[in-house]
Amino acid sequence: MKIEALEVFVIGDGPQIDPDKGGIEPLACVRVHTDAGLTGLAEVFRVPPGVVQATVGGRETHFGRQLIGQEVTHPERLWQVMWDAFIHTNRRGWEIIILGALDVAIWDLYGQSLGQPVWQLLGGVQRGPFQTHADTPQTYVTPYCTLVSDTWGGDAMIAQQAARAEQLAALGYRAFKVEPMMSTPRDVVEMARTVRKLLGPKLTLMVDVGYLFNDVPTAVRVCRELEDLDIFFFETPFPVDAPGPYAQLAAKTSIPLAMGEHGVTRWEFLDMMERGGVSVVQPYMTTCGGLTEAKRIVELAQARGALVCPGNWSTQILGSASVHLAAWSPITPFIEFAPAEVFESPLRQGLQDAGFPVRDGRIALPTKPGIGYVLPEEILRDFRME
Repeated sequence: MKIEALEVFVIGDGPQIDPDKGGIEPLACVRVHTDAGLTGLAEVFRVPPGVVQATVGGRETHFGRQLIGQEVTHPERLWQVMWDAFIHTNRRGWEIIILGALDVAIWDLYGQSLGQPVWQLLGGVQRGPFQTHADTPQTYVTPYCTLVSDTWGGDAMIAQQAARAEQLAALGYRAFKVEPMMSTPRDVVEMARTVRKLLGPKLTLMVDVGYLFNDVPTAVRVCRELEDLDIFFFETPFPVDAPGPYAQLAAKTSIPLAMGEHGVTRWEFLDMMERGGVSVVQPYMTTCGGLTEAKRIVELAQARGALVCPGNWSTQILGSASVHLAAWSPITPFIEFAPAEVFESPLRQGLQDAGFPVRDGRIALPTKPGIGYVLPEEILRDFRME
């Protein structure tokens, strides 16, 4: 089986749906076609669609030159072909995210060709009965719900995210991440206290402040007030350009620090674990460099006693790949999930409905060959953007 063509298409809600209300901004997706009639699918989050269209396509494009005509053997070989083509560039940024999307699509093809789900080909379930999150049997993956607001800061933000947490908890979700971004330290603490009181002690709570702080003392004071709320992790307190502040904060709080939504390649994650004291890393399955690179990140994290909780403030096209990594990974108690139930995006809802169902707050391990996500034709008909 050989790669015959690369296809790019763009979907989105359009400008009428605010991204803060869950709207999906123009999102490039890729399909890898083979001469055997199989196709692999992935999305390219946070890369301008024009960049993807310029570099993924026929033999005249960068990735077309690397992949068209290649035999679909193990995905790691094709990952290396693409990686080696960047030896004289910076091997970071948009080019690695596009590489990552193509890698996920190739894993999808590889699984289909062998008749097995991708998590089986990654190595099967590696979570032993004594190394699994207490509420997560080996046969399930547990999503945590990311909550955002229509507005940022103050009581309105707190009330809206709390209401969304309550709605989702009633639907059976088991873990939640509040996002008091662009807020005061007081708002961060009050948000966490409000939602913890609402959820009770048994459900899991995370806090993401979205690079809010520049000084370590303020972050330390906030963390000390959060420590009695059983916060599973505290995400991106500082910009991730330098690991120093993370290391200083990690030494002064018992709350695990998390980062990784825009991290590319294992090297950025390794640096934040080793020099930054980060103990929860959050690779996006395409952004980090694909499932091939995400598997390496898991191996590096496991050797350092860290957790991997894949990030995904995007769609369930990307989320389906996260499920496969989590099914294999022995250090992944949660994956990020942007629940369509509390947002206004019809595209987000349609893509979630086509994905792996969440029942009683958990996702069963996929059984279909490959990634197992099938994009409905009506999604392309109704949401395709030229």
